[in-house]
Amino acid sequence: MLKEKVRIIELPKITDPRGNLTVAQEEMEVPFSIARAYWTYDVPSGECRGGHAHRQLEQLIIATSGSFDVNVDDGEERATYHLNHPYQGLYVGPGIWRTLDDFSSGAVCLVLASHLFDEQDYIREYDEFLTYVGCLK
Repeated sequence: MLKEKVRIIELPKITDPRGNLTVAQEEMEVPFSIARAYWTYDVPSGECRGGHAHRQLEQLIIATSGSFDVNVDDGEERATYHLNHPYQGLYVGPGIWRTLDDFSSGAVCLVLASHLFDEQDYIREYDEFLTYVGCLK
């Protein structure tokens, strides 16, 4: 089930001696309409971001600079993805618990999201997440 909702997406990399360019277009490379974009940066050493799941939101997580790990969990399986290429994005579908950690110095994490911010879409407690995905009764 985890592999159905989480996968690396290769984005076009246009190489040029003046500097490379990568593009992410909605409903082409990005498998959803983009409603919001945000980025995290200046994450102190040892800090963790995320620590939640979403009921409906889809995301494409991109390390535009530096590197970090994305830990994903569907309630039964867990995996870690090391993101360090600005021409790759990690697609994370709804119903997946995620944390981001091990940020390198200068790392920038860009997130393209399918919905506007909605606090009701967040699942912030892990036991509530397990109940939501049917792993805890």
